[in-house]
Amino acid sequence: MKVKIISDSTCDLSPELIEKYDIDIMPLYVSMDDETKKDGLEVTPEDIYSHVEKTGVLPKTSAPNLADYVNLFDKWRSEGYSIVHFSISSAFSSAYHSATLAAEEVGDVYVVDSRNLSTGQGLVVLHGVDLAKEGKSASEIKEECDKLTEKVEASFVVDSIDYLHKGGRCSSVAALGANLLKLKPCIEVIDGKMTSAKKYRGKIDKVIIDYVTDRLRGREDIEKNRIFITHTKCNPETVNEVRDKINELLPGFAEIIETTAGCTITSHCGPNTLGVLFVRS
Repeated sequence: MKVKIISDSTCDLSPELIEKYDIDIMPLYVSMDDETKKDGLEVTPEDIYSHVEKTGVLPKTSAPNLADYVNLFDKWRSEGYSIVHFSISSAFSSAYHSATLAAEEVGDVYVVDSRNLSTGQGLVVLHGVDLAKEGKSASEIKEECDKLTEKVEASFVVDSIDYLHKGGRCSSVAALGANLLKLKPCIEVIDGKMTSAKKYRGKIDKVIIDYVTDRLRGREDIEKNRIFITHTKCNPETVNEVRDKINELLPGFAEIIETTAGCTITSHCGPNTLGVLFVRS
């Protein structure tokens, strides 16, 4: 029984993890400067920072189309694989809908709505990899991963809401007020949607440690197999402090994995955004 694990590029798994676990990636599209490019292949977060700095305008992201999914699924089916594909939350994008239609057309393709993004999605993908290694069938992997999506806890703390404002996700008045008060919002993914949670105040390096402490202190309901530190262009020393704080508050993780967020999170949140993402037991 051969099962191929595929994910939208929004999972934010590093090239090293993608290669290690033999995951195929369906890139979303990023449009800027009248050009549309493939996320992670033809455009990087650095390109987005440069574009926003130069123009003050956020790039647009868009889902792969039906033909993109059909072509990729056909490729692996022709090699005898059953497929489990992991999609960014259906509340964020039409990607899940297109992937589902393509799965129906190709056959023996099982689509998981991760109900998340970034390494919140990545956690579900890696669970799928683990199950495939155990010899589970594609349908069994989908069933178990669908259940896992309810246990993923994904959140980020954002340095500046300028990107959220440019993307139409908060008003000019709210953006002005947050900037004047030096507020750093925590964004959570709940029921497949992004929502604003606690607002921090102060310098981002200190705020990040306060945020990590709030997420992990006193917790006894977190699986210890892996936790992600996912960020956008954060100070390496701060990221190391986050790793130390995780080990202080919740020692014993089998893996603490650092990744840099891809173009989708970068477009939403901008630089100096950091999240700790994990699975509740």
